[in-house]
Amino acid sequence: MSILFVTGTSTGVGKTVVTAALASRAASRGLRVAVCKPAQTGVGDDEPGDLAEIVRLTGGGIDTVELARYPDPLAPDTAARRSGRALLDLASTADAVRRLGNRADLVLVEGAGGVLVRLGAAGFTLVDLAATLDAPAVVVAAASLGTLNHSALTVRALHTAGVECRGIVIGSSPATPDLAERCNVVDLPAVTGVPLLGAIPEGAGVLRSAEFVSAAPHWVRDVPV
Repeated sequence: MSILFVTGTSTGVGKTVVTAALASRAASRGLRVAVCKPAQTGVGDDEPGDLAEIVRLTGGGIDTVELARYPDPLAPDTAARRSGRALLDLASTADAVRRLGNRADLVLVEGAGGVLVRLGAAGFTLVDLAATLDAPAVVVAAASLGTLNHSALTVRALHTAGVECRGIVIGSSPATPDLAERCNVVDLPAVTGVPLLGAIPEGAGVLRSAEFVSAAPHWVRDVPV
């Protein structure tokens, strides 16, 4: 069993679609894939969250676990306090990921927002969870101006905590990139020191499952874990 964390430079950069693409690529190689979303925010109890979108895009066959859900669209620890619901804690969250790995070859763990967003009790973050599980991460980045700084800071935060960053994926690559977006494709590896693993075309998240599954292996490279 291998564990791979999917984090982002910020919220709204395409982590869920990248997670689905990584899951599709791994499944196309015959691996049993599971996805954990420790904390889902901004979604009501009866509404589909990020895991439902991953299942839709991949066509099913993906084992999924969501550990906590908070209705307010805020950082998980803030949303938990506002809702009066229990905070996640680091030890039990790590145990849940390990248990999920007992029935999968690859476990993808999708974070909330950026890499240092507080997920639960004592302010633990995705970095803390990855370090506890001794697992690497990939970073999902925006294509636009500003992404070089955001990506470099995110990779540095991972490395400072002893978490290996296997590379960067652009979460939404425009069909007609501007000057900054074209240059960023070249500059991201040089600025961050990690490889660019791929780019997801803008609008990929609205594709039908069959189209997504067919195309996803061409958007992202294999991530060694």
